[in-house]
Amino acid sequence: MKPIEPDIKLLQALADPTRLAIVRELGGAAEVCACDFTGCCDVRQPTVSHHLKVLREAGVITSERRGTWIYYRLDPSAATRLGAIARELIPGGLIPATALRRPGANAPASTPERGSAPN
Repeated sequence: MKPIEPDIKLLQALADPTRLAIVRELGGAAEVCACDFTGCCDVRQPTVSHHLKVLREAGVITSERRGTWIYYRLDPSAATRLGAIARELIPGGLIPATALRRPGANAPASTPERGSAPN
């Protein structure tokens, strides 16, 4: 059997709604204890453990055991890998978010006076 390419493994891991919920939970915190994922995912602990294993094997998360608890965090290299995949798919590469801002976009919008036509 042919081994699965790492990029495919990464995308497969993120394609599951429960695993994506776990990744989003980790995105909002420096680290999360394994026991805290059941609330965000609406699944039981054995199912959470399975999803954490898939994410860890795909290189999306890392873990650290502290006594009886295991803490998880996002692996920064996963975001780099996703960016590289996206750049391969988009001709010319990704556009930086700062390039999408229009000049003066940060200025407060002026509202037309009552009865006057908008610009």
